[in-house]
Amino acid sequence: MQAKLISPEIIKHCFAKTYALAQQNFKTSVERLNTADYQTFSFDQLGPENETLATAVSWIGRADASRVLVLQSATHGIEGFAGSAIQLDFLKHQLHKLTDTDVSVLLIHAINPYGFAWLRRVNEDGVDLNRNFIDFTQALPKNTIYTELANKLLPAHEQDLESSWADLLTWRDNNGQGLFEEGITRGQYDYPDGLFYGGQAASQSRKNLEKIISDFDLAGRDYVAVIDIHTGLGPFSYGELICDHAPNSSAVAWARNVYGQSVTEPALGTSSSAPKDGLLDYCWHQALNDRICFVTLEFGTYSIEKMFAALRADHLLHRQTFDWNDSHVQAIKQTLKQFFYPATADWQELVLLRGRQVIAQAIQGLCEQSA
Repeated sequence: MQAKLISPEIIKHCFAKTYALAQQNFKTSVERLNTADYQTFSFDQLGPENETLATAVSWIGRADASRVLVLQSATHGIEGFAGSAIQLDFLKHQLHKLTDTDVSVLLIHAINPYGFAWLRRVNEDGVDLNRNFIDFTQALPKNTIYTELANKLLPAHEQDLESSWADLLTWRDNNGQGLFEEGITRGQYDYPDGLFYGGQAASQSRKNLEKIISDFDLAGRDYVAVIDIHTGLGPFSYGELICDHAPNSSAVAWARNVYGQSVTEPALGTSSSAPKDGLLDYCWHQALNDRICFVTLEFGTYSIEKMFAALRADHLLHRQTFDWNDSHVQAIKQTLKQFFYPATADWQELVLLRGRQVIAQAIQGLCEQSA
């Protein structure tokens, strides 16, 4: 029998089976604190079981704290199972880490509730929120590689997925794995029903985040550390810390000093993540300049080939109307869910353990940060 560092009861409590349960567990845990602030940002859309959709936000600690830790989940909706679990574990078992500190915590739960509920990576408009933070008053970025591969990535019919994948692999073999991954995942702004689509305007989630940053006066704090929790890239269950600040910047130096040498940088080619356009990170960078360190805590699952297969099937499904309860629809959804949330006991435990470690490092780093 495998020894457990975290009890099965805690793991079961932290990992919800659906968005609705995750949201309710988060609300209940916050309300039990009595001293924590709680508010929601509602969406017009409903979930697959007609449940209401909202981003929930909770502030824990002194309102005038000079240093703030932000924990954010579900930027890529379906990836919210891990992020929500880490937030819930913090609320239930890690609050003592704030004792006698000048650190408050802002929890942003399900920034993309539509994707969380509908088991999609994208939002209600098919937009990848982590490609949506560009300046839409300027010319949109062009992704020539995606344009070249678009019809192969999403063919007209589901039965063509296998043959078109063979064509994509031929392109990869001729051009290299790195260019293949970056060209597909960097972000594109020309195919609204395509993969990694950044949109044509600011999404509701983006506007909500900008309002949260303003409402909590985060730009007025001495220092802010943001941990945005994702899944899907890298070795199984490993929690990679990805830093998209400019190389050699003070934020990168802070990240390495606080989190250690495991911090990776896409711009330098040291990360499982390729460089991308329109990252959510950039909203925080712009708002707080040199008083922020933003890291993505990315938990690995399976191969990128499996990710592409699951995403392609899901995007083709959403090109048409469908019955949520249809067995074929559920097969597609559960394949996608299993990729971004394996739900094995070892994966779940390692997610919580790494989450605890990174949160503790961030709080200590904030305490030691000079004003």
